[in-house]
Amino acid sequence: MDIQRKPTRALRVGSLSIGGGAPVAVQSMCNTDTRDVEATASQIARLEKAGCELVRVAVPDMEAAKALGEIRRRTTVPLVADIHFDYRLAVAAAKAGADGLRINPGNIGGREKVARVVEVAKELGLAIRVGVNAGSLEKDLLEKHGGPTAEAMVESALRHTGEIRDMGFDNLKVSLKASGVPRTVDACRLFSRQSDTPLHLGVTEAGGRFAGTAKSAVGLGILLAEGIGDTLRVSLTGDPVVEVRVAWHILGALGIRRRGVEIISCPTCGRTEIDLAGLADQVEEALSEVTEPLTVAVMGCVVNGPGEAREADVGVAGGRGQGLLFRKGEVVAKVPEKRLAEALLEEARRMLEERKQST
Repeated sequence: MDIQRKPTRALRVGSLSIGGGAPVAVQSMCNTDTRDVEATASQIARLEKAGCELVRVAVPDMEAAKALGEIRRRTTVPLVADIHFDYRLAVAAAKAGADGLRINPGNIGGREKVARVVEVAKELGLAIRVGVNAGSLEKDLLEKHGGPTAEAMVESALRHTGEIRDMGFDNLKVSLKASGVPRTVDACRLFSRQSDTPLHLGVTEAGGRFAGTAKSAVGLGILLAEGIGDTLRVSLTGDPVVEVRVAWHILGALGIRRRGVEIISCPTCGRTEIDLAGLADQVEEALSEVTEPLTVAVMGCVVNGPGEAREADVGVAGGRGQGLLFRKGEVVAKVPEKRLAEALLEEARRMLEERKQST
């Protein structure tokens, strides 16, 4: 798939480049209490290890804003402070070491208070994300458009970014999120046609691991395939590390970016004569921390198994009580079922080590 990305302005959030042709960045948000420095720093470390390139943290009060300073000292990943209602929290978070601020100008308290946030962001070289959510649009726009439509969301975003640019600040990005896929897609498409501001993608309140993954994959996949989007977050209820893994799978499926292992495994049928589901889970978990691109096939029968496995870097095709181990299309060994996972993992790690030594 030849994806032509929509040209956008470039900005920086700490050490991370967004827009302007930079790679689509993966981000997530901590679900710890930001005031608990130990728990939050620990979760950020896990997120970074999973491939998260920017982390957002909630700042609901001054105690959380102050804690951000110690969190900043414990990590190098760019940090964005999520602010609502009180502009003073944004000012405090900026001074504590945040690299960026996520604000909803509509609930921050008026133009003068937005101007104070912009002033401190300009002074400290921070980025600002204008976050527009269908659930918190301004009353005049809801009345004008008859509800939280895509058009109302885009008008809100253009209004606020215009006001902030009039204040002499342009290190901006925008998000337009709804809990429904069609409205999110429509809003992002419409905004992309009218502005070159970098766009952060996400379907908000998408749900748990199954529903949320499906909605995010569809919504973000449509937009990314059209070249829209400079950074993204997959919003799932639960461990945010899962969000990061799903985000990388979405990018990988479209050929936009690859990170880590891609597992190719068949859906199983009545011809399967080994514990394929258990084998696939075991292999995926064992290789979950690999960052280098690697395609691993875990196939369960002789119909499609051998052919699919041969297309992978390494793979197995199972039969009754045994399986064939492949490497780059060549049969390496016939292995008993109880040793299939072990043999496949050994071969995968051997290939990774050989690649490392050859670079």
